Amino acid sequence: MNSHLDIPLAEILRPTSIEEVLGQEHLTGKEGPIRKMIENDTLSSLIFWGPPGTGKTTLAEIISTHSKRKLYKISAISSGVKEVREVIEEAKKQNLFSGKSPILFIDEIHRFNKSQQDSLLHAVEKGWIILIGATTENPSFEVVPALLSRTQVYVLNPLEKEKLETLIGTATKKHQERTKKKLFIKEKEPLLQYSGGDARKLINAVELVLNHYKNTDKKNISGKEIQTILQETSPVYDKNGEQHYDIISAFIKSIRGSDPNAAIYWLARMLAGGEDIKFIARRMLISASEDVGLANPNALVVANACFQAVNVIGNPEARILLGETAVYLAVSPKSNSAYNAINEAMDFVKKTGNLAVPLHLRNAPTSLMQNLNYGKNYRYAHNYDGNFVEEEFLPSKIIGTRFYKAGDNTKEKKIKEELTKKWKNKYR
Repeated sequence: MNSHLDIPLAEILRPTSIEEVLGQEHLTGKEGPIRKMIENDTLSSLIFWGPPGTGKTTLAEIISTHSKRKLYKISAISSGVKEVREVIEEAKKQNLFSGKSPILFIDEIHRFNKSQQDSLLHAVEKGWIILIGATTENPSFEVVPALLSRTQVYVLNPLEKEKLETLIGTATKKHQERTKKKLFIKEKEPLLQYSGGDARKLINAVELVLNHYKNTDKKNISGKEIQTILQETSPVYDKNGEQHYDIISAFIKSIRGSDPNAAIYWLARMLAGGEDIKFIARRMLISASEDVGLANPNALVVANACFQAVNVIGNPEARILLGETAVYLAVSPKSNSAYNAINEAMDFVKKTGNLAVPLHLRNAPTSLMQNLNYGKNYRYAHNYDGNFVEEEFLPSKIIGTRFYKAGDNTKEKKIKEELTKKWKNKYR
C-alpha cells in the first residue's frame, strides 16, 4: 500500500465540494449555473472550455458526487469508439437500476475525430448518459455541430493572481503537515509566472521546490533558487498542458516582435513535440488580424490559405506551409489599430447599451415605416462625386466618438490621408 507521501499534493488538494473550487465564481457562485444544476439536480450535457488546471475535471467529479450519479471517465487521447460504446452500454444498464443517467466525462474531447464524436450523439439524445466534455480548444472549431447543439458550453477562466497566491500558501501548509518540515517560500512571483494560471501546475511546482529542500537545514527559499529548480525540470514540450501555452505564446510574441528567426524556432519546438497543426494555423490566423492587421491586409489571406491547406496536406509537409506563413507574418509591418478599435467599441457598447438607429439609416420596406420617416433624408453615396457624401452614421448621443485610429505604417498613413480628405477633421 502506498504511503500518503506518495500521493501527489495536487491530488490531495483537489476540491471535493463546490465551495472549495477557486476562481470560477461565475459558474459556482450563489447564482452560478453549475451550482444551480447541482442544487436542483437538473443536469444536462455540457462542455467545459478553459486552459489547463482551471478545474474542469474537478467540477465533473463534484457534479457526480453531489448528484449521486456514477461517473465514467475516459481520455480522448487514449480512447476510441470502442471504449465509448462499451461505456454507453454499461451506462444504459446502470440507468435501468438507479433511474439516474450516469455521467460520461471525456477529457480532451477536442481530440476525438468526427466519427468518435458522432458515436456519442444517440446516447446523449436518448438521455442514456450525461456528457461532460473538457477541452482547452474552442469547441466551435473542434466539436461537431450536431454534438455542440446538444450541449451547453461553459467557459472556465485562468486563475487570478490573488487565487494563485492563496493556493501557494495552502500547498505550502499542507506540505509542512505531511513532512513535518517548516519550509517557507519567500518570493512567489517565479511560481506564478511558471504556472501561467494553471492550478495543478502551480501545486506541482510548489511540491517540487519544497521537496528539493526537505532534507536540508534550509528554511527560506528564494526566488532565484525557485527559478533554478523549475528551469532544470521543465519538460521539453507537453502538448497536453505544461508548456503548450508557454510556447505558443513565445511563438506569437516572436511574430509580433518581427523576429522570423525566433518564430521559426518556436514553430519547430511545437512541431517536434507533436502539436496539432490546426491549432498552430488558427493562432497565426488570429495574429494576422491582431498584430499585422491593416498594415498588410494580405496577411490574413495568407494565414487563411495556410489554415485551409494544412487541413488538406497534413504532416510532415504541413511544416513547410506553416514555416512560410510564420516568416511572412513576422516580416510583415505591424498594426493593432483594428484590434484596438473593435475592443474599444465592444467596451463602449457594454456601457451605453442599445442606442437607437438614426431614422435616416433605418430600413423602410413597408409604407408604415416610410410614413414614420424610416430612411428619410438618407443620401445614397453612389449618387455623389467620388461615391462619397458626408453623412452621420452614429446614434445622435455619441456623435464624435472615435474608435478607429490609423496606425503609424505606410498602408494606414495612406488610409488616414484618404479619410482626412473625405471627412476633413473627423479622422485627423
